[in-house]
Amino acid sequence: MGEHGNGDPKSGAVVTAGEGESGTYALENPGLPPHRPRLADVDEKAAKRAERQVSVLFLISIIGTVVFFIGYFVVGVTEGDLHLLRLQNTLLGLGSAFAMLGIGLGVVHWAKTLMPDHEVVEDRKPLRAEADREEAQKILTEVVDETQIARRPLLRNTLIGAALLAPLPAVIMFRDLDRSENFGVERMRHTLWEEGVRLVRDPTGTPIRAADLTIGSAMHVIPENLREIQSHGQRLSEKAKAVVLLMRMNPADFKQVSPGREDWTYEGIIACSKVCTHVGCPVALYERHTHHLLCPCHQSTFDASQEFKVVFGPAGRPLPQLPITVDEEGFLVARSDFVEPVGPTYWERGNA
Repeated sequence: MGEHGNGDPKSGAVVTAGEGESGTYALENPGLPPHRPRLADVDEKAAKRAERQVSVLFLISIIGTVVFFIGYFVVGVTEGDLHLLRLQNTLLGLGSAFAMLGIGLGVVHWAKTLMPDHEVVEDRKPLRAEADREEAQKILTEVVDETQIARRPLLRNTLIGAALLAPLPAVIMFRDLDRSENFGVERMRHTLWEEGVRLVRDPTGTPIRAADLTIGSAMHVIPENLREIQSHGQRLSEKAKAVVLLMRMNPADFKQVSPGREDWTYEGIIACSKVCTHVGCPVALYERHTHHLLCPCHQSTFDASQEFKVVFGPAGRPLPQLPITVDEEGFLVARSDFVEPVGPTYWERGNA
């Protein structure tokens, strides 16, 4: 029985290599389609027009960088002035976008209209070692000639200007990320918490009595003195450091109480910093049956029954615990500030 799946070579239905009209291939080599020159290839006016268009795009990039600098250095932002802040953010965003977009579109338009688009087929050939340098030099010279950058000064100059200015916004922003003298762990060492400061609900600001919490409940709290800060920006910064997660457990469920921390809780009520010690994400998920706190960013898990010890994930140390008690009116208050810096473990920390 013939192998019908592969065809019968004697039937004439299969063309094998070496047969056919070419005598070499089963099918004729299709080759390359005829080259169609662009308008700029045959009309110098069109080429000049394309050069001006590319230069305009590079100028747009330069203007975008200038707009960024105006927004960054000229538009002054004062505390609480959201209109100026929005204007500055708009100028920074639009300036950066046009700075990058102008260069990108300019290079693409340059390649599509002015750079040669002819097809080149180069036979494979071995390069002699002594001719490597000459061959490389020839290739570089051809590349420069094909870009036409040497004989089009307008295009060259605008490209150089745009390329030099475009990276400056990024350099300045990275340089200006933090100019404060108190950089690093010291700014995270102390928060608004101090002895006698009430724990209040976020965002209502109402104080919390111990009787308000049932076993298994949890809530987000902030220090009461946070409302005394008038500056909106400073208030947000202080809140980010001082935000606390408050929960109530059965006192019998505590598995670990270190010496000196015996009075840090009140009738099973315990508080800790919400700032994850991995990269600073907010720890906000509480599992009442296991007493585990979960950071949603990288799944670091802390055990509230073991003084917020890390039981899973990349975090390097427990969440800082806030010592708490109640005042004469029965409201929950802090005994002191955190005894260690809050936030990610980026630096040597030690105690306060």
